[in-house]
Amino acid sequence: MKIVIMAGGKGSRLWPRSVEDRPKQFLALTSEETMLQLTYRRLARIVPPKQIYVVTAELYRSLVLEQLPELNESRLILEPVQRDTGPCVALSALHFLRQEDNETLVMMPSDQHIPNILALYEAFCKAEAIADASSAIVTLGIVPVRPETNYGYIQTAGGKGSEGERRVIAFIEKPDLETARQLAAKPDVFWNSGIIVWRPSTIAEAMEKHQPTIWNALSQAGQHTEKVYASLPKISVDYAVLEKADNLFTLPFRYEWEDMGSWASLERIREEEADSNGNILHGSVHAFDSSHSIIFSEGRKTIVIGAEDLIIVSTAEGVLICHKSMEQKLKSIVQHVEKQGGGVG
Repeated sequence: MKIVIMAGGKGSRLWPRSVEDRPKQFLALTSEETMLQLTYRRLARIVPPKQIYVVTAELYRSLVLEQLPELNESRLILEPVQRDTGPCVALSALHFLRQEDNETLVMMPSDQHIPNILALYEAFCKAEAIADASSAIVTLGIVPVRPETNYGYIQTAGGKGSEGERRVIAFIEKPDLETARQLAAKPDVFWNSGIIVWRPSTIAEAMEKHQPTIWNALSQAGQHTEKVYASLPKISVDYAVLEKADNLFTLPFRYEWEDMGSWASLERIREEEADSNGNILHGSVHAFDSSHSIIFSEGRKTIVIGAEDLIIVSTAEGVLICHKSMEQKLKSIVQHVEKQGGGVG
């Protein structure tokens, strides 16, 4: 088993703390270590470090090597430009297949909070057995603990396999709150963790079948990989392959898990740090008559009066003031402002 940490995203939902030059995976959000460092070093407790790889954009090469000095450059897979997880997965598979290495890969995001690393390793081993036995694609499905509108959901069929896996029959986009309540109550529905276990040859077969344009372009790129990669569509692996695959299974994971992709998730992880009014404060912040707010100030004294259920973030990149109920709109608004030439990161 090899583990490939995917560390190429922009993290727009944590703007203005997370920006293109230094996105969330390179930030210390929950401890003194960055999310990438935490993920790598937790994994190094359960597999030999030589089995851990990082795939990221060329833009972040120096950041990865700076934060992970123990990572040999031979275990760094570089995307010429950012093209989402679909092309990223294809590029990673080609990296190993060109070395005639078909060992099972665990592909996982760099920014997840999974404290029970031994339970995670047990899940990886079960998923590896399934992937090896039948050339299957296996995802980890998180057992929902609340209605959640920031995650996608996975619908499974009845019945379980020898390792407890369930066949996937549908992906459900991030739902509204009422739909999320209904989904979270169903025993056959799981959060989509973004963790995928499969062989490089299985990735190749899936890409050839469902995304032949991407696969053929990459596999035939030769010395022109940079130019070819830049021409590929930005598409997630879910849309590119998983939603179309008929050999897809989910292995339920019942332990603490959090996708550190939003201010709400950061608040949940740091809830023990809340003051007597339920505020999460960071930096030189003075809050008065305020409750249940996230207030983050980087480098300047900040006074907040009368805030309730607000996200207030001040950094050198910009200032965000957002009601918690509107946080879902942040990513699309940041993208909109970028397109308008607003320069938000």
